[in-house]
Amino acid sequence: MFGLDITNILSPNYDCRPQGTIIDLVVIHAISLPPGQFGSERVLDFFTNTLDVTADPYFVKLVELKVSAHYFIERSGRVIRFVPDENRAWHAGISSFSGRENCNDFSLGIELEGDDFTQFSEVQYLHLQSLLEILKSRYPAITDKRIVGHCHIAPQRKSDPGPFFDWHRVGGGP
Repeated sequence: MFGLDITNILSPNYDCRPQGTIIDLVVIHAISLPPGQFGSERVLDFFTNTLDVTADPYFVKLVELKVSAHYFIERSGRVIRFVPDENRAWHAGISSFSGRENCNDFSLGIELEGDDFTQFSEVQYLHLQSLLEILKSRYPAITDKRIVGHCHIAPQRKSDPGPFFDWHRVGGGP
């Protein structure tokens, strides 16, 4: 994908977008499993429904959840695509943007390995910037004003990508 090395690992957690949908939003998230622990394959397992829910007490909360994102950028910089862009990944949940409900319909979800208490890595920002440029060139309706956090589309329930995310690095956000 235009000079950015992307690993493909298909998640079963997606479906079709509504007919005629224009992709015009990017939602940036942060995830670590268990929270605050980085560098394991647990997020990959979660997005592919193979997480061993007995491996950590926190995972009991995740038993019934079916979640995915289009892309995941690990702290090491590895970029993984779980859902092809043309499909609807299950990343936003109950959400709205500019008066439109169900952001999964018209957005792409990018998860960063992180949390609300830790700085993101330099290589994550570099690969996120490259990925966003690729997506903006592919989907002209995505502008800097349409790159937001999960916290912006679901403010009552979500805080990610969190206070340590540097919006100036990506041109989007509030």
